[in-house]
Amino acid sequence: MNRRPDPELVDEENPEWTADDFANARPASEVLPGIFGAKVAGEMLKPRGRPRAEHPKERINIRLSHEVVEHFKASGQGWQTRIDSALRQFITEHPANR
Repeated sequence: MNRRPDPELVDEENPEWTADDFANARPASEVLPGIFGAKVAGEMLKPRGRPRAEHPKERINIRLSHEVVEHFKASGQGWQTRIDSALRQFITEHPANR
């Protein structure tokens, strides 16, 4: 379906890329150090967000009694983390027989 672009939406300063534009494009990691310097480019290219944990928590389904869930929820946000802490404490107090 070939449609003509709306002339009011055409941005003359930022034309649509052609196949040649894509073929000549280079990654930001190559271009930015030459424009801003290595230090600033390194900051710009640094991944965002929280670093990945070495051992991330695992999503599971677990059935707990109503009383247990209500007890932990009653103390506010972070109740799942508190359940995790309680289970960790149980593990340290009751080492597995191996």
